[in-house]
Amino acid sequence: MLSGLVADRLLAVGAVALTFGLVISLHELGHFLMAKRLGVRVEQFAFGFGPELAGFTWRKTRYSLCLVPFGGLVRLAGELPDRGPGAPDEFFAQSWYRRIAIALAGPGINYVLAFLLFTGVLWVWGTSRPSSQPIIGEVVPSLPAAQAHLQAKDRVVSINGQPMTTWEEMAQFIHTRPGQSLALIIRRDGQEFTRTLFPQVDPQRKIGLIGVVPLMETHRLSLWAAGEEGARDLVRWTMLPLHYLAEKVKRREAPKELAGPVGIAQMISSAAKAGIAPLLYLIAVISTGVGLFNVFPIPMLDGGHVLLYLWEGVSRRRLTQRVVQVSNAIGIPLLALIFVYALFQDLERWRHGFWR
Repeated sequence: MLSGLVADRLLAVGAVALTFGLVISLHELGHFLMAKRLGVRVEQFAFGFGPELAGFTWRKTRYSLCLVPFGGLVRLAGELPDRGPGAPDEFFAQSWYRRIAIALAGPGINYVLAFLLFTGVLWVWGTSRPSSQPIIGEVVPSLPAAQAHLQAKDRVVSINGQPMTTWEEMAQFIHTRPGQSLALIIRRDGQEFTRTLFPQVDPQRKIGLIGVVPLMETHRLSLWAAGEEGARDLVRWTMLPLHYLAEKVKRREAPKELAGPVGIAQMISSAAKAGIAPLLYLIAVISTGVGLFNVFPIPMLDGGHVLLYLWEGVSRRRLTQRVVQVSNAIGIPLLALIFVYALFQDLERWRHGFWR
């Protein structure tokens, strides 16, 4: 049992390292490739961060493998504007629109990775969609359904005497009754029995949850159909967070469903245990999220840099080191605030048992 626990921990750590290392390193690779394409000197390209474990220098670029495998970095020559024009192969010696191209290449390659993974998973493993039937696909440990000994493939026939014909109908019934007694009639292997449980209150959304996931149905696709569906998934996972944030702003609500590093690591761990296809699909979702987040016009992010370069192009006034420093001084606390808030939401969900 101990060896199994160790194996699970190693699988989780390996999956998290693979996900963050792949998504972030490829993001930096996008900047690297575009910089090389435009003749900008790259001083260092690293997989991971922290102390260098191994590396070599080729054509004035140091290629490094670093100790912490949860990311990567690219360092361009002349990344801060000077008073003078600088050497021709330095970053700030380039025109504003060439700098925009380099900045957007990182998010761009995240989207390319996401599309390829979405398409590959759909083509090789098929597309999975939640069943519309009230059939349990998975039971979340430690939550009411698990405590009531419900199992995968159990069918919910009725709740409190009301017949359940669809998953949506069942979910709505449970969501609107947090903490109330629910008598579920379950059909398992042709036999019916009753289980009584009390939905746990989701601390963020204030709805009732019992900890069940719908049964997933799989359909195989041709490569062309997988590409079309992969493109739709890319658009779907781009628009979903935008719609979510818009709704939160409209309702003047805090984004309490925001996941931070703990939540993302937990999702990666669960996906890795479920199999290679769920893990690859989740990596595609995370890569989409990283690409989208980086184009937000927040200082320190690629979108913030693009905004500065656009201002330079429109105003025809060269950026100064002071402007960049002030922008970074605004961006660092803002990003830290977002990180701390997301981490707090992670810990709240962990404290209430939703990720155990």
